[in-house]
Order: sequence, then C-alpha cells, then structure tokens
Amino acid sequence: MPRTALHGRTEDNEPPARRSDTTRAAILDAARERFAADGYERATIRAVARDASIDPSMVMRYYGNKEGLFAAAVTVDLALPDLTERPREEVGRVLVTHFLAMWEENEVLTALLRVGVTNQAGAERMQGIFRDQLLPVAQRVCPDPEQAPARAALVATQVLGLALTRYVLRFGPAVALHREEVVAWLAPTVQRYLTAPSP
Repeated sequence: MPRTALHGRTEDNEPPARRSDTTRAAILDAARERFAADGYERATIRAVARDASIDPSMVMRYYGNKEGLFAAAVTVDLALPDLTERPREEVGRVLVTHFLAMWEENEVLTALLRVGVTNQAGAERMQGIFRDQLLPVAQRVCPDPEQAPARAALVATQVLGLALTRYVLRFGPAVALHREEVVAWLAPTVQRYLTAPSP
C-alpha cells in the first residue's frame, strides 16, 4: 500500500529514518510559511498539515502542539551590533535601543517569548538564542570574560523583563513609556551589568 506523498513525491523507497527527516522538513517549511503569513495566533496545526500534504496527527506526533511546532520552526537573528566599534561607555544605550527596535518590529520574537514562558521547547529556543548571540557580546566587552555568562544573563533579565511587561503582559505604565524613556531608564543598568567591576 503506497505511503503518503509529500509534495507530490512518494516515500515508498525511502528508509524509515529518511522518511522521518523528509516529513519533519516538510512540516517545518510549511510551518514557517504559515506563521509568517498568518501570525502565531491565527496559524493552526490543521493549516500547517494541509500545506505539508500530511495528516495533522503527524504534526502532533513530531512536535506535540502548536507551541512546540512554533519553537522548532522559528529562527531569530538578534542582529546585535558590533560593540567593539562603539565607545565602551555607550554599550548599554546601544543594546537597549537595539532590543527595543527588535521587539517593536519583530512579531516572531514577541510570539516566541509568549510561547517560551509556558512551553519547554519555546524556553529552550529562547535560551539558545540568547546564549549563542548575547553571550559573545558580553565576552567582548566585560572586564572579566569568566563572568560573561552571568553578565549576559543579567542583561537578559532586563531586556526580557521589559519585553514581557511591555509587549506580552502589556502593563499600562510600561506600554506608555516612550522609547527614549525606556532607554534612559534601562541603559545605565545594562551598562553596569556589562562593564562595571564585579561587586
């Protein structure tokens, strides 16, 4: 009995591991396109499965639920600025300004934060993004490279805390702050986390 076709191609002659990889790739490709087109809230497992030409149960089998699928499908490049080109006393302001622009212009990042607070796969994806992209920045500018992981984590507490209260939970006073005010409040703290002597 022929197996399900993926994008017009049957899997009859593929070994099980290869079929699994092909199915996962089709699901993730379809999910990226669907999340980009519909946004996180409106995208559905059923729509992704239809786009991938598979049964919705296969999506659930590999990724569990929409949150797990989203965490697996999305990639986020924080596009952090090269702080070695900036005066050391400006790194806090530069980073906070950059993160504000990212949160306000990148719905995927906000959706991933929303998923990450309730879903393990989302949390792990967010951890990986900040570990792989923010940690190298901290290593380049902090006075003691051995402290870079702790300092990067402290920076994350500020930018993620801001994002959670401003863009996900939408606390009124946090939403009402102008971007310049946010930078003025947060930049000195981020600056201290990155460049101040260890307490």
